Amino acid sequence: MAVIAIVGAGMMGSALSTPLVDNGHEVRLVGSPLDHEIVRALKAGEAHPKLRAPVPGVRPYFVEELSAALRDADAVALGVSSAGVSWAASALASELSRAPRPVLMISKGLVWRESKLHVLPDVFQASLPPAAAEQISPVGVAGPCIAGELLRRVPTSIVFTGRSPQACDAWRALARGPYYFVHHEPDVVGAETCAALKNAFAMGVGFGAGVHEARGGGSGSVAYHNYESGVFAQAILEMQRVVELCGGEARTAVGLPGTGDLTVTCNGGRTGRFGKWLGLGLSLDQAIEKMEGATLECLEVLRELDLALDGWDMSRATEPGELPLLRHLTDVALRGASVAVPFERFGR
Repeated sequence: MAVIAIVGAGMMGSALSTPLVDNGHEVRLVGSPLDHEIVRALKAGEAHPKLRAPVPGVRPYFVEELSAALRDADAVALGVSSAGVSWAASALASELSRAPRPVLMISKGLVWRESKLHVLPDVFQASLPPAAAEQISPVGVAGPCIAGELLRRVPTSIVFTGRSPQACDAWRALARGPYYFVHHEPDVVGAETCAALKNAFAMGVGFGAGVHEARGGGSGSVAYHNYESGVFAQAILEMQRVVELCGGEARTAVGLPGTGDLTVTCNGGRTGRFGKWLGLGLSLDQAIEKMEGATLECLEVLRELDLALDGWDMSRATEPGELPLLRHLTDVALRGASVAVPFERFGR
């Protein structure tokens, strides 16, 4: 069995430990600089503060103990947020240069740089010293997975994607099991782009529940489901187009990385809840406060997509009026626009 270090003790990084521990691996869970309280709780035998459940079988380490956690580790997984990828590359550079090993990335996000949107596995690899970058081909994780459900061993179907089939196969062998179903997706750009976009679009679908409640409605079969479905369908259309603009395959958006991940994020993810608060009429700051410190990747990815939209418009890669939902979401998230969804412009 292998020794695996997971760097980032947030919800998804911690949940990934479950199938790895069940497969007999030694799992060392290392907190980022933001995870001190999580690691403190786990070291004390308490429940994970964000998952509100124990994370059995792992050995927790503070970030100051990173070197010890990496000692003799056979593989490394990154559970940091998109904003933490640069920190992780810097923190791991020396160790990965000395002893290259398979790297798995749970982190979701996009980076607009040099007139192009880059997926995080490529960003991480490019941030490593040349000696390490030449030998490490990161594997990304995409698809529908709620951390709390994985921790409870609910059957979960996801994809591993990477530019090296051998690296993907190595990680599949380490992670897959009787409830963690790992499929290989060769379209790295498509899968990783969808993994990031779902956070942005789930916010928009979440508006519906908030608008419904703000108008006095309650949960039930008659609510704002028509509204939510209209936004969802447009999201998938636009996800396909953005994937193409990034150089990926449109068909990836209708599989696990796109439709699958958007569904689970709308139903049980933090981004859908954030969208609901905005739909209720809260300001951005008020909605962020309601999330009680939860990482909101939707805001990070919408900042990058706003830059991308400007770049695509200037280069005429996109036409006027194209991607109306995405443009609306950037206005809501970055400029405080009303949540009023432009349904009349959908279909493009």
